[in-house]
Amino acid sequence: MEVIIRPTAEDACRLSARLIADRLRAQPRTVLGLATGRTMERVYEHLAAAHAFEGLDFSLAVTFNLDEYLGLGPRDPRSYRWYMNTHLFSKVNIDPRNTYLPDGLARDVDAECARYEELMREMGGIDLQLLGMGRTGHIGFNEPLSAMRSRTRAKALSETTLEQNAELFGGVANVPRRAITMGVGTILDSRRCLLLVTGEDKAWVLAKAVEGPVTSMISATALQLHPECRVIVDEEAAQLLENRDYYRWIFDNEPEWERYR
Repeated sequence: MEVIIRPTAEDACRLSARLIADRLRAQPRTVLGLATGRTMERVYEHLAAAHAFEGLDFSLAVTFNLDEYLGLGPRDPRSYRWYMNTHLFSKVNIDPRNTYLPDGLARDVDAECARYEELMREMGGIDLQLLGMGRTGHIGFNEPLSAMRSRTRAKALSETTLEQNAELFGGVANVPRRAITMGVGTILDSRRCLLLVTGEDKAWVLAKAVEGPVTSMISATALQLHPECRVIVDEEAAQLLENRDYYRWIFDNEPEWERYR
């Protein structure tokens, strides 16, 4: 795990977008794992701008999203399919047939989860997985006690997650209580992971996720086991990290980061 601290949330989002764009330029047929949420909106804005003004090409890319709410169809403005179409897919030259999300309206949820796993295998696996982190320290919707070897499945959402997403649904009572999510094991199968965390409200759980023990109570701690995981954070999120001076030194002095400074 490599932690990079940037001064602001905007700097962290911009760097994350640049890393994704560089992967696409180096490997146009990249299979991207994508995430949703307010933090990711700025990442997708930067990627859309890179497409519009720098010619960043998405035509050969394939994407798989981490999750989708059960009970929401693709035409529902609260669905993650709608989110992705709005914030990224409609703004770049990606083939819509190569953009995959779980089916929130699937009649057989277990079969849908198995189908999603098989699709990822058929596409050769995920080359770069973009991740955010919830206030419980979850990645995807892998709430506390999610098994480290878990695969794509339906998961009940915690009260903390329901409250975190309540604003988007007009109140906690309206938030779907279950979602299909990639499992922790599915995420760890990705060749590279990129975790983006910003904001003071994530500082305590970020410190546990990065510097604490690996535990199923905080699924993001599993990323400590990944052979190639970069964690991009802003100063607000980093304020409780014990080794933050060392992480700053990495970005300021390691040659591989010179082109991003």
